[in-house]
Amino acid sequence: MRLSRPTRFAPVVSIGCLLILGYFAWHAWHGPRGYAYQEQLSAKLDLLDADRLDVAKRRSVLEARVSLMRPEHVDLDMLDELARSTLGMLQSNELVITD
Repeated sequence: MRLSRPTRFAPVVSIGCLLILGYFAWHAWHGPRGYAYQEQLSAKLDLLDADRLDVAKRRSVLEARVSLMRPEHVDLDMLDELARSTLGMLQSNELVITD
């Protein structure tokens, strides 16, 4: 049985593979979609989640106001408020306080 000697080609292939591996490892850590980008996305997600909660809160307030104007049950105070604000009709002895 004859043993073959290592050729000069084997270290070149090994170094080439290590360079390619290093290239992909560097881009996985520092590239445009790397680890730092994931942290930025997490911070942006937190901000957007807070905005979503704020919008949900405002939506529930608006839905409550709309429910007061349903044809089945109209709140007379809401109707009076809307009519006066839309038409701009006030009596001389009334005081208007807006939010």
